[in-house]
Amino acid sequence: MDPEYFKSYDMCWGTLGTVRPFSNFHPDWDAVAIQGALEDKDTGTLVRILTNRNNAQRQVISKTFEEITKKDLAAGLKKALAGDLETLLLELLMPPLQYEAHRLQQAMAGLGTDEETLLEILCTRSGEQLREISDVYKQLYEKDLQKELKGETSGDFAKLVMALLNKGNVADVVQRDIESLSASLNGKKADAGPWIEILTSRDSDHLNKVLLGLELERGQMVEQTLEKHFTGDLRLGLKVLVQCIQSPADYLAKRLTTMKTTILQGIMVSHCEEDLLCIRAAYLKLTGTSLYTALQKQFKGDHLQALLAICRSED
Repeated sequence: MDPEYFKSYDMCWGTLGTVRPFSNFHPDWDAVAIQGALEDKDTGTLVRILTNRNNAQRQVISKTFEEITKKDLAAGLKKALAGDLETLLLELLMPPLQYEAHRLQQAMAGLGTDEETLLEILCTRSGEQLREISDVYKQLYEKDLQKELKGETSGDFAKLVMALLNKGNVADVVQRDIESLSASLNGKKADAGPWIEILTSRDSDHLNKVLLGLELERGQMVEQTLEKHFTGDLRLGLKVLVQCIQSPADYLAKRLTTMKTTILQGIMVSHCEEDLLCIRAAYLKLTGTSLYTALQKQFKGDHLQALLAICRSED
């Protein structure tokens, strides 16, 4: 780890991210060092630089590299690297909105749909962020994200996905929302409408009061209620949404316990400048093991070193 990381006078120490601006930043030095590392296939230097700069700095490095070498940095990484390390460093090079659009596209690519990755992004991002991601998605893939999601989903689950993509913030009375959700469960078949409408259009403070009130009224946890009254993708979607309302960090930590490379890298790259410290704390509470230690048991080599640099430290 670069000792300069600890010396920055302008770091955002108030943030909950693990990757912060590098203080002694010289993009021309970095670009030249990367050029040499690509020629020598010195993966250690590539990892050291690209994991110790924040995304904005990586964008500057990429531009400077192209100005100096007349070559594209991403193309250079593809040529010099392979496997999971290549994927991770290329992901770190993507601007944040582009990366989220990329993850959504990958979740819908090929046979079958990765519903939980779609839900992870849709449930943990604000309405404004999702609108920006939709715009970038259209620029990158020349396709409308809403239409793409409609094509990948059906029934009430499709309605939930559309509501999440277009989530708003409507003020209402807590007790009224509790009554609406409770009433929706009283028929032979639960009515998904109120759940979709309420859970995607209120702020988290309001919704936590609603969910607590519903639990007190019905005498069971919301997750048990959902398990009993809904099925299939809709049940999965509502459960993920409820978990993200109650604690996004707890939900993401639970996702990390799979230790599946795609899931792990997706969350770590997406959240390393936002709230990975919270996710780390939730992971430790959930598993009794720090994320830093868990990574060392699962991965190896330069790929492990890159993941550890993003995770940043032991808890």
